Amino acid sequence: MTDLLAARSQMAMSLAFHILFAVAGMAMPALMAIAEARWLRTRDPVYRDIAQRWSKGTAILFAVGAVSGTVLSFELGLLWPEFMAFAGPMIGMPFSLEGFAFFFEAIFLGVYLYGWDKVSERMHFAAGLGVLVSGTASGAFVVCVNAWMNHPVGFELDAAGAVVSVDLWAAMFNPAAPTQVAHMVVAAFQTVGFAAAGIHALGLLRGRGVELHRRALGVALAVAIPSALIQPLVGHASGEYVAHHEPVKLAAMEAHWETRTGAPLQLGGIVDSEAEETRWAVEIPGALSFLAGRNFSAEVMGLKDVPKEDRPPVGITHWAFDIMVGIGSLLALVALWAGFAAWRIRGVPTSPRLLEALVICAPLGLVALEAGWVVTEVGRQPWVVRGYLRTADAVTPMPGLIGPFLVFSALYLFLGVVVIVLLKRHVLAVDDA
Repeated sequence: MTDLLAARSQMAMSLAFHILFAVAGMAMPALMAIAEARWLRTRDPVYRDIAQRWSKGTAILFAVGAVSGTVLSFELGLLWPEFMAFAGPMIGMPFSLEGFAFFFEAIFLGVYLYGWDKVSERMHFAAGLGVLVSGTASGAFVVCVNAWMNHPVGFELDAAGAVVSVDLWAAMFNPAAPTQVAHMVVAAFQTVGFAAAGIHALGLLRGRGVELHRRALGVALAVAIPSALIQPLVGHASGEYVAHHEPVKLAAMEAHWETRTGAPLQLGGIVDSEAEETRWAVEIPGALSFLAGRNFSAEVMGLKDVPKEDRPPVGITHWAFDIMVGIGSLLALVALWAGFAAWRIRGVPTSPRLLEALVICAPLGLVALEAGWVVTEVGRQPWVVRGYLRTADAVTPMPGLIGPFLVFSALYLFLGVVVIVLLKRHVLAVDDA
């Protein structure tokens, strides 16, 4: 393994691990806030129990996310010094704002965890909303940094290639930020909503803690259903942005080789980058042109118009995109099913088939989330800052990077086991039948 591959693998592993806790910090507070709101309205103690359980889960995930996020911040400086030297003036503000949001989240979460019966009910509920807002803002600021890497603006280069004339606001609110932030925030709520729904659906199928699981499932579906139905619209808007501003990434996402009008949408297939073709894909005629340009005759650029050294890894990007879209479509269908079932009975749907479907869907949102980040990161290669700085030029010259990669892999494996044990003990344990 080369040092470049080791550095990229370590960042990929760190991001893949950390993003799970980042989305929990964005969406778990919504679940506990909704549960507390229902307790305040109904005075049903089960809802208070649910809110307290989910707040403990939020605290556990927040603590581990803080560890993995700290590791990531060190990795950016140690593994990618050229990237930080170039991009630091533009991405410093969103990273600083993310830090402020993180500390506000910690403060509000502390009040929420330890303020039961110590502060007024209104103040306690407001603290929960504070966790929700600050957690979502924290994630949004980080996504603004990633969006800037995809669409770098807000600066100029002088004759020597140095960064000058930095516009912090233009850099943070770059053209990629609105759709990418929206896509990520909705994905967070969709992922966490379905994960929670699947866990409590499994509890109902097992017949333990029926009332707690039934009410918790209702809250989880209140988050999962609308987010899953909104996500295709947000995803389409993000796809249109990519079509107009990142045509190379779009071509890799669709394994599209020939520039042509009436371009088909390709599902699946075997990508052969050497032969520059995709075999055995299912094609939908004209669909890619319509999705990219709202016109079945629109021209879509193919990868053959891009020098080979400027192309991303096509097979990985294409399959990751298909996995993300396929799972998103499945979750939307299950959300429609669950929403219709809830409307029909005017309550929480608990039919065995639907519960089984929710259990199956529980981990799928996490898979789609990871696949989406593969699309945006691998699809930008070979650039770390698109059009300005190549990944190979940004890595540290320090040798022996395989060592830190193995050490941090072991660390994340250990933290993952700790999280599972703590969640089972403090959040998921139910004694009543």
